[in-house]
Amino acid sequence: MKKNTLVIVESPSKAKTIEKYLGPGYKVMSSIGHVRDLPKSNTDAVDTEHGFVPTYIVSPGKNKVIAGLRAAAKSADEVLLASDPDREGEAIAWHVAELIKDQNDNLKRVVFHEITEEAVKNAIAHPRDLDLNLKEAQEARRVLDRLVGYDLSGLIWKKVRYGLSAGRVQSPALRIVMERERLIREFIPEAFFVLTAETLTPQKTPLTLVCSEEPKERSEAERIERVGKKHPWAVAAITESEQARLPRAPFTTSTLQQTASTRLGFSPSRTMGAAQKLYEAGHITYMRTDSTTLSATAQKDMIALIAKEFGKDYVSPRQYKTKSKSAQEAHEAIRPTRAFTRSAGSTADQKALYELIWGRAIASQMREARTLRTKVSGNVTGTSEAIPNFEVHGSRIIDEGWLRADPRARGEEVEVPKLKVGDPLSLTALSIEDKFTQPPSRYTEAGLIKELEKRGIGRPSTYASIMNTITERGYVVKEGRTLIPTATGDVVSTFLEQHFADYISDTFTSEMEDELDEIAEGKRTYVKTLEDFYRPFQKAVASKESIEKLTNLGPGPKKFPCPKCGSTMVIKLGKSGTFLSCDRFPDCDGARLIDGSEVKPEEPIGLHPETQEPIFVMNGKYGPYLQLGLTPEKVKKVKGKKTPKVEAVPPPRRAALPPSVDPSTVTLEQAIMFLKLPRTLGEHPDTGEPVVANTGKFGPYIAHAGDYRSLKGADNPYDITFERALTIFKEPKKMRKGEKLLKELGVNPTTKKMVNVFESKSGRYLKKGFRRISIPDEVKTEDITIELAMSLLKGGR
Repeated sequence: MKKNTLVIVESPSKAKTIEKYLGPGYKVMSSIGHVRDLPKSNTDAVDTEHGFVPTYIVSPGKNKVIAGLRAAAKSADEVLLASDPDREGEAIAWHVAELIKDQNDNLKRVVFHEITEEAVKNAIAHPRDLDLNLKEAQEARRVLDRLVGYDLSGLIWKKVRYGLSAGRVQSPALRIVMERERLIREFIPEAFFVLTAETLTPQKTPLTLVCSEEPKERSEAERIERVGKKHPWAVAAITESEQARLPRAPFTTSTLQQTASTRLGFSPSRTMGAAQKLYEAGHITYMRTDSTTLSATAQKDMIALIAKEFGKDYVSPRQYKTKSKSAQEAHEAIRPTRAFTRSAGSTADQKALYELIWGRAIASQMREARTLRTKVSGNVTGTSEAIPNFEVHGSRIIDEGWLRADPRARGEEVEVPKLKVGDPLSLTALSIEDKFTQPPSRYTEAGLIKELEKRGIGRPSTYASIMNTITERGYVVKEGRTLIPTATGDVVSTFLEQHFADYISDTFTSEMEDELDEIAEGKRTYVKTLEDFYRPFQKAVASKESIEKLTNLGPGPKKFPCPKCGSTMVIKLGKSGTFLSCDRFPDCDGARLIDGSEVKPEEPIGLHPETQEPIFVMNGKYGPYLQLGLTPEKVKKVKGKKTPKVEAVPPPRRAALPPSVDPSTVTLEQAIMFLKLPRTLGEHPDTGEPVVANTGKFGPYIAHAGDYRSLKGADNPYDITFERALTIFKEPKKMRKGEKLLKELGVNPTTKKMVNVFESKSGRYLKKGFRRISIPDEVKTEDITIELAMSLLKGGR
């Protein structure tokens, strides 16, 4: 009798790839990421008094998915849990098993590090039991992060400002950024001088030489200049040396993120998103790994490719020693699953990332490249007045070696003219340039990931989320690739460093990662790890309950006295960042912006002719805007006293100023027109949701339940009618080439936006911004509901 096997993975696209490799008798379904998680309420999440037992609830929108898995498990002879080969994947497999084991207890775990036919079939042939050590390591991390995050964040809300947060790993990362920022602030630049000599060789070839010393005194720079201009020049020395350039190891998660940032300009999350898709499509090995090892089979294929494409003399097999103390996430480096496939991926991002991965992996098995480095030194002749040599450095590749597979790693080549010692040089110019020493550079995302890995903070699966968290929390802002800490980030980090230095230190955070590794290896227990950490931590948090609220961040500049009473000012943190406040507050409410400009009450530009309310031009977090009427005063809560009930006052009407309008030149007539927006034209007859006319970053538009239509030609948001808007919405929305609308699901009850099912050559999908979320083949279009769509859109892990 033929066996009926159910294979459960966590990703719909992964399910689709695997199903191609398994024949009749196998059914592949997806859990669509995690099926259970801790509840949002911390009081219900973890029982800290009885073994730190977590309470799990079914993830929102997953009931129908779970019902489908349970029904399929009931009719199957065996169930194989095939989620990703790391702790997170093991945890997903365990949660799925817990939910379906009453339907089928013949459950086994299968693991593969690449989604190829050979790897998948080999894994299916060698199932194992669930590894509870790996599951407990993931659970310990999740519980620790929850306990630390909630306890620290709660204290920061009380002592700094409501809405701020801290975390076990994000806070050490923020501290590292702030430590660098303080070095930059404390840095005192020192002057130095760079001397450059423009010369001509005997063949009249221009040759620029730079002084090998950088004098700190102008008098010395001027002496060198004077001597240089007074005497003839010649080649004083030539040195040449060959240097070998060894290929780098194949990528780990962190080195892939770093290189993709520097070469492709990708953020860590963008890199991991593209890598995830490449893995699920079977193009690369698992992308969360600390290891630089290559399997014997993979190495053999790469050597065959190198011999065929570049020649046998380019082959130089080598294995790289993994630097990480605990390369537990996977057994191999990130590499192409098929060495002979030069290009793969369905998007530009995926193709660019695959090219990077292929080049690094193939190059790692090739012979070294050789570079000829040349240094030509010039100096004055015929004088006893000594000056430093002036030099030029050249570099050229004389044997490409591994660079043939990874040409973007070549770097810049500088050719130096053929010369010999004693050749005369004609000086055409000699200049002095004033320069100043520079402070240390701020971290980029790639640089911070490298630093975190070096210090043992975090693991491959956490780097991208750390970067996202400190950015989304508003603790750092990105300018280009540079991470710049904000005033809020400064305050939060300073507070934690003052009161919880031990818990956000490199040593503590790194040792905690090691303890989690030991749980995964079965060398340490879950309960002991949490007990040893949480009891002292709980006491440390409780001991800070009595400290005063951090209202002042230090004295303000003496040159900016209080504009009202003349007293000194202090720096405070507000919702929009830092500002200067009178040190006599609340007796005096004088305030200035952080640049010293006085904060004055807004002056209205006029009164609205219909309501007689004042109209203000104001500046907010998202830029300049108009406000109709005064901002209502908030009722202040007094500790220990019951706050009287006050009838809610609606907020004043506001409208963003168009980007093309200068706030300082806005007229009353313009303001009245702009304040018409956003206009609610009416309720859509099909959904009951409002139809709105407005203008935004990309120009005027109308919107209904997440369906946005640009207004063009004679249509404008200030006078478009409800009937005209409905006519526009009836017109088919422009689709991308090859795209087809399959089903309108209706309005998401949470976001109030329309959700639709689309289809193209790549299959069916839901849209979330510019992302496409694949719909599992086992889910029929007619069965897709808003609830399931919400679950799919959350997607992943």
